[in-house]
Order: sequence, then structure tokens, then C-alpha cells
Amino acid sequence: MFDLRYHVASLAAVFFALVIGILVGVALASHGLGNAERKKLEADLTRARGQVTDLKSAAQADKAETQFATAAYDAVMANRLRGKHIAVLFVGLADDTIRTAIEGTLGDAGASMTRMRAITVPVNAHAIEGALAKRASLASFAVGPKRFVNVGRELATEFVTGKDTTLWDALEGQLVEFRFGAGKRPVDGVILVRTAEPQTRTASAQLVAGLFRAFGEGGVPAVGVELRGTFPSAVQTYKHYGLSSVDDLDLRIGRVALAVLLSPDAVGGHYGLQDVDDAIVPKIPPVQPLTTTSGG
Repeated sequence: MFDLRYHVASLAAVFFALVIGILVGVALASHGLGNAERKKLEADLTRARGQVTDLKSAAQADKAETQFATAAYDAVMANRLRGKHIAVLFVGLADDTIRTAIEGTLGDAGASMTRMRAITVPVNAHAIEGALAKRASLASFAVGPKRFVNVGRELATEFVTGKDTTLWDALEGQLVEFRFGAGKRPVDGVILVRTAEPQTRTASAQLVAGLFRAFGEGGVPAVGVELRGTFPSAVQTYKHYGLSSVDDLDLRIGRVALAVLLSPDAVGGHYGLQDVDDAIVPKIPPVQPLTTTSGG
């Protein structure tokens, strides 16, 4: 991000100086200018040169910040999520670009992806109700006006706690587009990615709402992520359900933000380059040092 800003600001400064110089030069060369007009044009040129200098200084500062962030990245990320087990859920198709960014973030921070699922939306409501009705232990999820909210909440609970994944197992054929990893181990955090359009059909909207609400109220950090320029952005949706978010995971600053938000001491929030975000990156606490025990 900052490299691009540096080049744009530099080009803008040069272009600005060129235009001002040409205009003032033409004006000064014109006949009929009085002394007052000439002095005013000279003052305008001096002021324009000062603005160009300020633009160049700002661009150089951004470039320095970029170089510092790149140099500090490894130190900031090392062991930040050491030994943590993270689950990833795509609402919609599993996007390879964002999956790679997630895997890179977890690897750099010392965490592992325990499991990943991608669910199909919009859902086939009748198929889901039929699958639930066939199992006595799950039949209650197939009835009631909020049945798909309840299905979403239970899926979220099973996704975090592992062990008993009865509902996921029952709806494998109706709901799961893609799966990776084991479903039985509890996880320390959840990453959510909405690649599908916002859901408007009742069953799909309820199921996604139940999922997001349960993750937002859960006992482990849950962070919604996307890449720069994602449209439509899901940040406002994540906010609505009490989830933290990062909207520039394709940048290193976004990866740092995600790692911080997934850590046990994270306070949550919304980070990235959108106007609705709290900041570009959250406050970054120090990584707790490794503890060793010595016999004696």
C-alpha cells in the first residue's frame, strides 16, 4: 500500500511543480504585468514549491514506514500464535487467494489450521429439513420459525468445540462444499470468510445469522477477513454480529492484524483500509517469551 502511495505522491509532486512552473513562467513573461501582479505570481510559485517539498517529504516518510514494517514483520509475528489451533470457515466457495493468505499468516505466527470448511449458500432448505427429520436426535432442528438460526448456532458450536459433530455429519451432503482437516479437536480461534453474496432467502439468511451470532458470542476469538477491494465488503456484517474484522489480508499489515486479533489477549476491533475501520492495525502487545523449566 505504502509503496504505491510513495510513487503516486512523487509523480503528483513532479507534475504539480511542472504545471505551476509553466503557468507562472508564462505569466511572468507576459507584457503588461504590474509590479504587484508580478510579486503575487512569484509568491504563488514559492508557495507551490513548498507544497511540492511537503508532498515529497510525506512520500519519503511512507516509504520509510513500509521498509520498517517489512523489516519488523518476522519479529512481530514469530510465535505470536505459538501452538494455537485455528479453524477456517468459508461462507461460499473457498477462494484460493485468501486461503493462501490465511495459511501464510498462521504459519508465520506459529499456529496451525486444524480444519477448514466451505458451506454452500443459498442452502437447500427442504434437503436440510429432510436430513434432520431422519435423525431422532436432530429432529427438533427441523421445526419452528427460527429453525435455521438454531441450526447455524449449533453448527458454530460444533465447529469450535469439535468432539461431537453430529449436525455437521448429518448435513455433510446438503451443506458442505469443501472440507479439510479433522473435526474433533477443539480450536483456539476461528477465521470467517464470506465469499458469497449477502443472503436474502429466509433459510440461508437465518443459518448465516445463527453462525455469525454464535461465533461472535463464543469463547474463542473469531475474526472475519477479506482482501482489499472486496465487493460487497462483509465488514459491516461482521460488526453487526460482534465479530472482529480485517479487510486487507493481502498486505503484511493485515496479516499482523489477524494474528493479533486471534491471540488470547486481543481486545477485538475492525482493522484495515476502509473508512469504517477502527485503525489500520490494532495495538500490538509483546509476544510472551518461551518458558523453560530446569531440573535440579
